[in-house]
Amino acid sequence: MEENNELEFENDTEENEIQKIKNKIFFNKYHCIEKIGEGSFGKIFKGEYNNEYFALKFENRKKSQNLLENEAAIMSYLKGPNIPYIKSYGYSGEYNILVMQLLGKSLENLFEELKIFSIKTVCIIVIQILNVLEFIHNKHIIHRDIKPDNFVMGLDDLSQFVYILDFGLAKKYRSSSTLIQYPMINKKKLTGTARYASINALKGYEQSRRDDLESLGYVIIYFLKGNLPWQGLKSKNKDDRYKKILQKKIECSSSDLCYGLPNEFERYVEYTKNLEYIEEPQYEMLRNLFMKIMRREKYKFDYIYDWTTDYELKMRKEFTIKTDVDSHNKDIKKKNIKKNNIDDNNDSNAINIYSNTLNNNNQNENNEETVCCSGCIM
Repeated sequence: MEENNELEFENDTEENEIQKIKNKIFFNKYHCIEKIGEGSFGKIFKGEYNNEYFALKFENRKKSQNLLENEAAIMSYLKGPNIPYIKSYGYSGEYNILVMQLLGKSLENLFEELKIFSIKTVCIIVIQILNVLEFIHNKHIIHRDIKPDNFVMGLDDLSQFVYILDFGLAKKYRSSSTLIQYPMINKKKLTGTARYASINALKGYEQSRRDDLESLGYVIIYFLKGNLPWQGLKSKNKDDRYKKILQKKIECSSSDLCYGLPNEFERYVEYTKNLEYIEEPQYEMLRNLFMKIMRREKYKFDYIYDWTTDYELKMRKEFTIKTDVDSHNKDIKKKNIKKNNIDDNNDSNAINIYSNTLNNNNQNENNEETVCCSGCIM
């Protein structure tokens, strides 16, 4: 997408990078089979070890922003429902490598296939996303890059669940000991994806919980309408594009943005746009907006989406459908708990996931910032 963070892997070395990784064995165990995806600063491959499949995310240590260690530390720290489990993290040659749970297609991939999502599908998705965002925020972390590419579906008996990915730009927004939120700073460069970024993030303000939720609102409208009013704006360069996207978002009222949709969607967008920097969002109230639509339209909370196939239904193990969020948490956590362990048998080239990365971040109560080589503020 045109507003995505710039990729650190140059196009003219694409094939060379793939050949360096494909069919190779890393950490003396993980055999890379094929490329399955690409993030803002790395490539993702499907790997196999001991008849089990994993996703391996590669970050070139020389070319990249060196964000993968931060991502690994945060994911290891979070360890929650709807968050992929980590198997190991380390380095091999010129690459940092994160080995994690293999998942299915992203919501962006599914959207490209279907062109639009039904209201029922969006409601079931969003309730789960609000659940995981509340969990992450309660652990003092904000994501800062909420977009369709960063949500994927599970596989096999977990195909009913939505998972959140890509914590490379995530950071703490408050002290974990005092719960005091870090000061709001302005004149910051945009972190994230302009298409879905909040108005305040585009203005250059420090992000907080409200920005993740506002971004989710734009993702919702994108899924339901197929596009957003600020897509395809002509611009001279990246800065000009960001300014035009910001101006369009300011001019477009919540009612215009949500025209033709149930009024609960407008209420969501308007509420999140008006949250204060330090204000704690009412997650339960927001979830109830979408549950109200489900009840009114008599939709079943059956985890059957627009793309769900008979094969997926057969692959799902016995699962009692519950709309209660806490029960949902227990179910998915039970399925993942036996897998949600760090591999402590990495070879000599690997470094243990229990690095000082997150501890150092936790001690950084002055909220000092790291400038990425692409200009993003971390």
